[in-house]
Amino acid sequence: MNRDSIEQVVGSYDPDRPLAQAWTIPGSWYVDDRVDRLERDAVFARSWQVIGRSDQVSGPGDFVTAEFAGEPIVAVRGTDGALRAFFNVCRHHAAAVETRAEGRTHLLRCPYHGWTYSLQGELKGTPDFQGVCDFDRARNGLVPVAVAEWEGFVFVRLSSEGPALTDFLGPLIEQFRPMNLSSLHFVERRRYAFDCNWKVFVDNYLDGGYHVPHLHKGLDSVLDYGKYQIENGERYCLQSSPVVREGAEAETGAVRTGDRALYYWIYPNFMVNWYEGLMDTNLVLPLGVNRTEVIFDFYFSDVSADAQARNAASIAVGQRIQDEDTAICHSVQKGLTSRAYQAGRLSVRREGGEHLFHRLLAADLRRALSLR
Repeated sequence: MNRDSIEQVVGSYDPDRPLAQAWTIPGSWYVDDRVDRLERDAVFARSWQVIGRSDQVSGPGDFVTAEFAGEPIVAVRGTDGALRAFFNVCRHHAAAVETRAEGRTHLLRCPYHGWTYSLQGELKGTPDFQGVCDFDRARNGLVPVAVAEWEGFVFVRLSSEGPALTDFLGPLIEQFRPMNLSSLHFVERRRYAFDCNWKVFVDNYLDGGYHVPHLHKGLDSVLDYGKYQIENGERYCLQSSPVVREGAEAETGAVRTGDRALYYWIYPNFMVNWYEGLMDTNLVLPLGVNRTEVIFDFYFSDVSADAQARNAASIAVGQRIQDEDTAICHSVQKGLTSRAYQAGRLSVRREGGEHLFHRLLAADLRRALSLR
């Protein structure tokens, strides 16, 4: 364990260096429990986080639950049509009020002692609670969380302070319109366990295709590596590449078509990978300093019976890519603990997105420490 103070650990990275002179964030940031704890409040609580899809909460009483940054959340559509989100924590003895992943209900009832809440979060039922003095029912409803929808995704923000989702996304709102995501249909979800810090996975995603020719031979066969582009926004990175047909591996070439592949990363942990007629999203959830879960959702424009085999083949290609990434991310995590490594340099041509990620992360951590 690094014996420096957390202020010294965070302060050891210089976010002001231009890309040509920049180093990565220090290896200690990936293995120090104090950094991991600080990120929960500084990064995940303050940013907009995807917790589900709009189609999961389309009708009155529809709900979806999730957990991130150690906090359980429930989002539910009210009878008035409004979508609301709450901490999924009973105000009596802190049990989860809704234990199912998703579903439909007319009220929210805690399974522990039966306390009941309306779809608006109001406390309605408190069994055997007569005689309790100075108890204000109106002040003991579920604690609300900011919630918003965009392009079929449900976002929440734990912190009471922060930008609106539209401000957080900025120019991405217009960039996504031509992609017509509403024409895509959710087909399957897969969960992947990574033995690494969540930032290792994000770094790997944001290396501008640097690792693709070496690690993902199938994917490399359909991308024009020389014309791969990286474009940074305020809180996002777009990586894109022309899709090529000549010389494409048969399995990958059959399901990765169109003119261009688009890979969007939205700070801090959400990715949208778009090809013609299909999309998959990656949600990166830290489970500990060296454990990460990545949730993949797969979408397709054609979900007819005739398209089932092709869609399954596309998911299989995605599975192979994740298997390759799983092994390399574990290798990186082990190397980050070595006394031989402190930090690395960045490719100007390829790793501008990673540089953006590290600077945004550093800004959030420094801001949090300054408020202590």
